Order: sequence, then structure tokens, then C-alpha cells
Amino acid sequence: MVIKIYEDKASLGRAAAEQAAVSLRKAIQESGRARIIAATGASQFEFLDALTAMPGIEWPRVEMFHLDEYIGLPASHPASFRKYLLERLIGKTKINKYHFLEGDGDVSKTVRKVAEELTAAAIDVAFVGIGENGHLAFNDPPADFQTEEPYLIVDLDEACRRQQVGESWFADLSDVPKRAISMSARQILKSKEILAVVPEARKAQAVKSCFEGEVSPLAPASILRTHAHTTVFLDKHSSALLSPEKRKAFA
Repeated sequence: MVIKIYEDKASLGRAAAEQAAVSLRKAIQESGRARIIAATGASQFEFLDALTAMPGIEWPRVEMFHLDEYIGLPASHPASFRKYLLERLIGKTKINKYHFLEGDGDVSKTVRKVAEELTAAAIDVAFVGIGENGHLAFNDPPADFQTEEPYLIVDLDEACRRQQVGESWFADLSDVPKRAISMSARQILKSKEILAVVPEARKAQAVKSCFEGEVSPLAPASILRTHAHTTVFLDKHSSALLSPEKRKAFA
């Protein structure tokens, strides 16, 4: 795992997008396509803006999966991750092969179908974030580090749900769904490369817990440390609680 620290979330987003673009172009050149996993959330805004503006990516050759989706939320809801990806990635790039987690339909059928497509071939690069409680996708602590199931039905803890209110996706905690579909931690680790985009001060404690503490289900994103080809992109705010030695080593 490599950690890189930038001045702000704009420069972080550009740097992550540049590395992502190199990986996408390489995969397409070598195999004629690139298979990706895309994250959502406010932390990904600058990254996706920069990535969709990158030149030389043959987006029609990109196949996209997403990490998670709320159960019971229609695709038209402002907080829907399907709506997010349509507006911020698919619509801008004209990706024409993508697999949505339809949390408002037959959830078991959706999980089986998308899992089958996901595991049919290797994922070239996964874009992920880290939650304020250290979650990876919607794997809240204590995360299941053992299951080999590609997708799980999970209960969202209160810290995770409060984050969604804090990011203004929902007006009140009572509006936030209590369950979701989430890609499992071990499935994420099966990606050839992982890029974690983690800006902002509100993520600083999670960053410290995940990258200075033990690799533990209580700090779900700590499992990224076990993947040889993970790059974590931080800014000066999200990295602020790291020890001076670590900050100096990574800056």
C-alpha cells in the first residue's frame, strides 16, 4: 500500500484521476477493455470531475460496477447511488456497460445477478472511499473480513447514517435507510488495483485508525493495507492526525 498526501482535495482529486486514467488506458490497451468499481459520496466529487475530463480514455470499452446501494430507495431519490453515478460518471463519459444494484427491487435477485457478472472476470481498478467510521463500501465496523460472498446485505450503523445526513443527502436521520447492499471487503481486495480517495478533516480520525492502528474489522478500511497495489490519496486535512513520522514519510 502507498499513501500520498496533497495540499487540498482539488489537487488530491486531480492526482487520483491521473493515476486512474493511466490504469484505464493500460487495461484497454492490453485487453481491449477495462473493468472498474466506482465509489460514490461527497468525497469523490473532485476525483470524478477530474477523471471524466481526462483525455484518451475509450470509455465505451469500460465496464462499471458500483460498491453499494441503499435498500428501499428509488433510483430517482437524490441520495441514490445509481442517480449519482448516472449524473457524475456514466452521463459524462457515455459508459454503456454498467451493472446497477437495484435496492428497491428484488434485492436477492439483484445481488445474485450482479455478483455473477462481477466475478466473471478480474476487476482492473476499484475506486473506493473511507467513511467517517472507517467503513469500506457499506461494511461498517465490525466488518466481515471472512466472507467470500461478492455482495452482502448489511445493517447500517448510526455513525454511517449520520454521515449521510451530514453530507446533506438526507434531511434527517429518520430518512436514512437502515439497510443496504454492499460489496464485501474480500471482494474489493480481489481487484488488481485499488485507489482510495479520502479528503477532508472529518475523515482524519478514520484515517488514523485505519492506517496507524491494527488491521481490524473494527477499522474496516484497514484491510486495504493487505493489498499490494493500493494507493491512498489524502489531503492535509484528512491526514492531520497521522503521526509526524508517517506524514513526513508520505508527504
